[in-house]
Order: sequence, then C-alpha cells, then structure tokens
Amino acid sequence: MAPITILLIVLLYFLLLIGVSYVTGRKADNKGFFLGNRQSPWFVVAFGMVGASLSGVTFISVPGWVEGSQFSYMQVVLGYVLGYLVIIKVLLPLYYRLNLTSIYSYLDQRFGLYSYRTGSFFFLLSRTIGAAFRLYLVAIVLDYAIFSTLGIPFWVTVLITLALIWVYTFRGGIKTIIWTDTLQTTFMLLAVGISIYLIKDALIGADSLVAYIADSPMSQTFFFDDFKDSRFFWKQFFSGAFITIVMTGLDQDMMQKNLSCRSLKDAQKNMFWLSIILVAVNLVFLSLGVLLYDYAAEFGIQATKDRLFPAVALSGGLGMALPVFFMVGLIAAAYSSADSALTALTTSFSVDFLGIEEKEAKAGERLRIRVHLMFSIILLAVILFFKYSINDSSVIAELFTLAGYTYGPLLGMYAFGLFTRWRVYDRWVPLIAVLAPVLSYLFKEYASSEWGYHFSFEHLIMNGFLTFTGLFALRKGKEKAAPV
Repeated sequence: MAPITILLIVLLYFLLLIGVSYVTGRKADNKGFFLGNRQSPWFVVAFGMVGASLSGVTFISVPGWVEGSQFSYMQVVLGYVLGYLVIIKVLLPLYYRLNLTSIYSYLDQRFGLYSYRTGSFFFLLSRTIGAAFRLYLVAIVLDYAIFSTLGIPFWVTVLITLALIWVYTFRGGIKTIIWTDTLQTTFMLLAVGISIYLIKDALIGADSLVAYIADSPMSQTFFFDDFKDSRFFWKQFFSGAFITIVMTGLDQDMMQKNLSCRSLKDAQKNMFWLSIILVAVNLVFLSLGVLLYDYAAEFGIQATKDRLFPAVALSGGLGMALPVFFMVGLIAAAYSSADSALTALTTSFSVDFLGIEEKEAKAGERLRIRVHLMFSIILLAVILFFKYSINDSSVIAELFTLAGYTYGPLLGMYAFGLFTRWRVYDRWVPLIAVLAPVLSYLFKEYASSEWGYHFSFEHLIMNGFLTFTGLFALRKGKEKAAPV
C-alpha cells in the first residue's frame, strides 16, 4: 500500500476523533476535564477501557511474544482477574468514599504531604515511561510504513503523533477520552478479527481454527515444572494480580475513568466486566501470534517479535483490506492508552503539585492547558530517548519490567496505609521509595547470576514488600481511628 494512502487513512481517522472531541468537549470546565462531571455510563467506560488496558503494546507485542514464551502470558492474564477483584472490593470503595479527584491525595490524608507527593511523583514517572513506550511503538510503525519513505525524520513523526493527540484531548479531557476510547476499542478489535480471518483463510482454509491453535507447540499455556523458570505458573499468576493492582488500581490514568462513573456500584460493574473481556481478548491476541508466525514461515517473511505483525500486515500478500485495518487498529490501540495517559498526567500534576482545584476557574483552565502542553513535550523527549537506547527485546516485557520498579513503592505505601494503623515519619518516605527499587534491582541481578533464578515480574512484589518494610521501620505510633 502506498504511504500516501496510509497517511490519508490516518488523517481521516483523526478527523473522526477530533469530531468526537468537539461534541464532547463543548463547555467542558476543569471538573469535566478531570472527572467528566461523574456522568459517564459504566458500560461505555468498561468497553473503552479494553483499548486503554491493551494499548498498541498488546496489539504488536503480545502476538510477537508467542514464539519465545508460548501462551505463558495467559498465566499473567488469569492473575489479572484476582487483581481486579482487589480493586473492586478494596480500592474503589476507598476512592469513592473519600470523593477523590487524584487518588494520591489519599496518601496525604493517611501519612502527610511528603508521602502524597512521593506517590504522585512515582505515578508521573511510571505513566510517562509507559505512555512513551506505547507511542514509541506506534511511531516506529508509522515511520516504517509512511514517513521514512517520504524522507520525514523520526522526530517529526513523533511530533505529529503527539500534536494530533493534543488537539483532540486538550479541551474535553476525560469527558472526551471516555468516548474516543470506545471508538478506538471498536476499531482495534475489528482489526484483530479481520487479521485472524484473512490469515486463517490463507493458511488453513475451512479447517478448524481452534484445533489448529491447540495443535501448535506455541500454544502451551501452563508451566508448573521449574520454579526458577520465568514462565513458572505461580510466579506469573501472582505477578499478574499485582501488576493489575498497581497499573490499574493505583494508577491515576485508569482510575480516573472509573471515578467518572455515576456511582461506586457502576464503577465496580465496569471493573468486573473489564476483567472478563480482557481474558478473552488476550487469548485472541495470542492466537493471532501463532497464525502470524506460521504465515511468516510459510511465505518467507523475515520478522519476529514487535516487527512481525507489521511485516505480515503490510507485505501485501493478504490483499488491501489487511493493511488498512492494521494501521487503523494500531493507531486506535496506541492512542486509546496514550491520550488518556496524557490527560491523567495533566490531572495528577495539576492537582497534586499545583493545587489547581483551589484556583479561580479561568486561571485554573489556563494552567491546565499549559501543563497539558508540557507533558506532550516531555513525552516527545522520552520517546526520542527510547529510539536510540532500547534493545531488541519485546516492548511489553520491557514495559512490565520497568513497571515493577516504578509502581513498587506505590504498592508498598498503599498496602501499609490500608492494612496497618501506624503513622510514619513522613519526611523520610521519599528515601524509602527510592531505596526499595534499587535494592530489588540488585537482588534480582544477584539471584540471576548466583542462583540461576530468573524473575518474571515478581520483582514488583519484592519492591512493594521492601517499601512496606521501610515504612514499618519509620512507624511512630498508631492512628486513633481506623485508617481512612
């Protein structure tokens, strides 16, 4: 497919998003930007969050991961369900009871200002890295498919990508994101379904797809034999649970959508159905991976990991429909997480560090727009850094590994706040939050080199435990009442 044709498809898609933004962003104030005036229908939030939870990383990396890890990722996905149950029963009731805009203001009420700012800082760091990873992935595909052939530098590709996001999010914020996420999830799932249909037809015709996938050596799902293996079931299952707790339940981006629901009950229904849908959708993505690898082997396409799906889709061997739906699906998947991340970064920094809720309406709106622009520029810088530093491993593996270090302190702080009544010496909390990731990294490297024990993502659990232990060492007496 000609680059100009693909570019036209991308532009038409963004015109559609901008149209949605215009309708939803009219008369949107800061309250509408941050929480959508708490009027979002739960079923719309649930469906839209599928795209935000999966993102372009899942769209590209999960199918490409199959050759090296088989279906072991499903062990992590099953752990997600346990994590969502904790969010439904523990975290959502807390956030709604305290009527929070930024979920990190809980740490201010529980421990103090230093803990509050530390929690918010680690979110900003985590989500900036995560959003940059996701946008980096879509940018390299756009560069490969369109801009490099037109002689446009990579940094311009990234700049265009971020500018388009900024245009349709700066006015309406979460009020717009709820509806654009729904649109983007629809396009992403449609792209995957059409991809599977076309590749299956080329490979096996009318034969059973389920039987074909089940017979593939790449479809092995459960690994119980060697606890030192990074694919060992219980390591991946509990890692999946804690990944969900921190990357959804302790993440302003994901919780901001839930807090836009009309009530706690609606938010809980949203989380329940999201957990069920994600299990099915991730299984579909892994099945697509088997088809992609087999198709590439059959037709001599030399690509693996994150480059596999783009190489097959854009090869032209499956007709014109697949490249079109692939590009729309990729952009939908990537932007459904990146746009909400930019909104959440703006919300967290504005509320947690600038106290925007206390400012006069017009001044607060001007400040919010400047912060929105600032984080767009930061994302541009981080993506360009990734371009020249990232190695050849799967982006989703890199993302979860980094999340284990940056979200770990949040896990420890919230666990200590929720399950103990101790107060702490608040001023020393930032030191504990920095030391815990450093120590967990050193232990992970030592265990690999000296014991042959290969971590999956359980360094997140260790990181949270070290933070919890450090806070216990800082305790200075119990709360008179139960912790908020």
